[in-house]
Amino acid sequence: MATFQWARLKANIKCALRKGAWYRILKLTSADAVLDVKGKPVPVPRGSLQLSPTPALRWTVVPSPKDAPRFPTTWGPSYGVCPNCRDRAQLEGHPGSLRCHRCNGYFEVAWNEAYLAAG
Repeated sequence: MATFQWARLKANIKCALRKGAWYRILKLTSADAVLDVKGKPVPVPRGSLQLSPTPALRWTVVPSPKDAPRFPTTWGPSYGVCPNCRDRAQLEGHPGSLRCHRCNGYFEVAWNEAYLAAG
């Protein structure tokens, strides 16, 4: 049986987590998970999370928010979330890989995932 150590949102809910970003699990119960968000424990309903035994190694493609005043509208229909530092990046064209401007990591882009596609 896998030991889950990482989690990300699988539902489009409003909370302290960045959509598409993976977070280390500090505590996991049948109802909730406590995640490490910027060094602070944040409880999230377990049913709202995708769990994984390993961290992601690819950029998550996230649908751009609608009516978000601080989100750059020039970024288009989606943006990427770095698997290493959780920074967001514009996805110009359809890159196979992308370097993060914040942490300098170079990772593949997970175009084949349907992250929050229905939400």
